[in-house]
Amino acid sequence: METLGIQFSQINTLNLAQRQRRWNYLPGSSLLPIATGPSVLRIRRNCRGGTRMQQVVEEEYEVKQAKDMAAARKRWEALVRDGKVKVLTPREAGYAIQLSNKTLLDVRPSTERKKAWVKGSTWIPVFDVDENLDAGTLSRKVTGFIMGGWWSGIPTLSYYRQFLSKVEEKFPKDTDLIVACQKGLRSLAACEILYNAGYKNLFWVQSGLEAAEEEDLEREGSQPFKLAGIGGLSEFIGWTDQQRAAAAKEGWAYRLVFSARLIGLFLAADALYIGAQQIGRYISH
Repeated sequence: METLGIQFSQINTLNLAQRQRRWNYLPGSSLLPIATGPSVLRIRRNCRGGTRMQQVVEEEYEVKQAKDMAAARKRWEALVRDGKVKVLTPREAGYAIQLSNKTLLDVRPSTERKKAWVKGSTWIPVFDVDENLDAGTLSRKVTGFIMGGWWSGIPTLSYYRQFLSKVEEKFPKDTDLIVACQKGLRSLAACEILYNAGYKNLFWVQSGLEAAEEEDLEREGSQPFKLAGIGGLSEFIGWTDQQRAAAAKEGWAYRLVFSARLIGLFLAADALYIGAQQIGRYISH
């Protein structure tokens, strides 16, 4: 449970950009956390004191988010503590798949799944990339990109509303299901949905596939499990914890690739800056 507590503490240290987003309430689970966009609670600034009132409402909403997350944490801890969801390490999950023919249910979004997946696993995302083009979704995508998506590469996700029905179509309620995601949080939330729907033989991969070594699970895909959850500019220049760990194992050849990319990025930025100056001078003349 200590590791579980560490994982949940990550939720409580959300940065400002994440705290300014709202949480989705999903069927089958009283709360499943996923940042989906800026808070819809806004008050028009067309009256005296409106700005102050807006701040009060937003602060109250953040307090409610914190309370909801604390409640979710207690429920998830209880599922594990009471043995309703059994805990497996990635290595133990690999043994269970090979020796007991248990099914691994991959609930990661498509962006992570396409990079690496466990051979023979079933993919039904609990969240997936939001492909809608309505005004609200576009606003969330723009906000997410500005607030850090350009760096992390994390796309705008939305709850996959067919998640439970797809699982029920494919697996009877007495199936032994090993549920996994990239870091272990969404899969535990998915376990809550499945348990409430009547699935009682659930196994949760603690810390997710990111914690798996290459020998733990039979992998397919172009990248190691540890790198499947990264993206954006940070991945391009190798500034992620996962890539630093890989560099420590691979040596200087691995580091040189990202050093060359970083130098190229600086050169490109300088060229754009000089080009903009030249264009400005030309226009001014």
